[in-house]
Amino acid sequence: MAEGSVDIDMGRQVLAANDAFYRAFAARDFDRMEDLWAAVAPVSCIHPGWNAVRGREPVLASWRSILSNPDSPAVVAANVTAHMLGGAAYVICEERVNGAVLIATNVFVVEAGEWKLTHHQAGHVLARVVDVQSGSDDRSIN
Repeated sequence: MAEGSVDIDMGRQVLAANDAFYRAFAARDFDRMEDLWAAVAPVSCIHPGWNAVRGREPVLASWRSILSNPDSPAVVAANVTAHMLGGAAYVICEERVNGAVLIATNVFVVEAGEWKLTHHQAGHVLARVVDVQSGSDDRSIN
C-alpha cells in the first residue's frame, strides 16, 4: 500500500472517530461519549464560555452534566477537516447550534489501536457562516 493511502485511511478513521463523537453528543449517549475519550493520554476540554477542564474524570463529569441537561441544544458538525500528525491527529470543524456557528478543534491519539479524544475545544465566532474550503462531501483530510 502506498504511503499516501495509509494517511488517507488513517484520516478516514479519525473522521469516523469525530463523527462518533458528534453522534454520541446528539444522542446524549454518555456511555458512548465516555468510551470515545482517551483512558491513558491526558485529556482536557474547553466548552464555550467555560474555563479549561483538565483530567479524565472532570472532563467526563462535564459531559455527563451537558448530556443529562434536557435543555442542551442539538449540535451538528460541518466543514470537517482532519490533520494527521503520526500517532495523533486533530480535526477542525464548525459546530452548528441553534442557528449559531461555533468553531471546534478535536484532538485524537491512538490508544489500543483506536483513535480516542484527548482534547475538545469549541468557541463562538462572530460570523454566522464560516467560509471554509472543503471537499465535495463537506469533509477533507490534510
